[in-house]
Amino acid sequence: KGLRDYGLAVEDKEARELFQRFDTDGSGSIDFDEFLLALRPPMSKRRKELIALAFQKLDKTGDGVVTIEDLQGVYNASMHPKFKSGEWTEERVFQEFLKTFDDKNNPDNKITHEEFVNYYAGVSASVDSDAYFDLMMKQAWKI
Repeated sequence: KGLRDYGLAVEDKEARELFQRFDTDGSGSIDFDEFLLALRPPMSKRRKELIALAFQKLDKTGDGVVTIEDLQGVYNASMHPKFKSGEWTEERVFQEFLKTFDDKNNPDNKITHEEFVNYYAGVSASVDSDAYFDLMMKQAWKI
């Protein structure tokens, strides 16, 4: 119905296929994140390489999952404003950092490579220039 309301003439079968492609969690509805995810342009090979390098830097154990233990020694929690003010402990800073990348539907205080790539695919979609994305990743992750 929504497609037709906006003047897009599609057959029912096409509409169902399109809906299923967008409804990645199978909930029967398309939330905003699913909608944005479906509209993201593909990333260049170079962007994917930079994301992989950043993930490797974080994944100290090399097991494909970033945990609080991996972050210790890589991410300096003592510089976080809420740590400095005494509001958060070092562990809380790490937990909040992990939440940035963690799957909102399955939070587990761990970042998989897929979650990391999904996060940066969203960032990538808002950065037009490959050169700027390259610079941003190199500066952010010291790679």
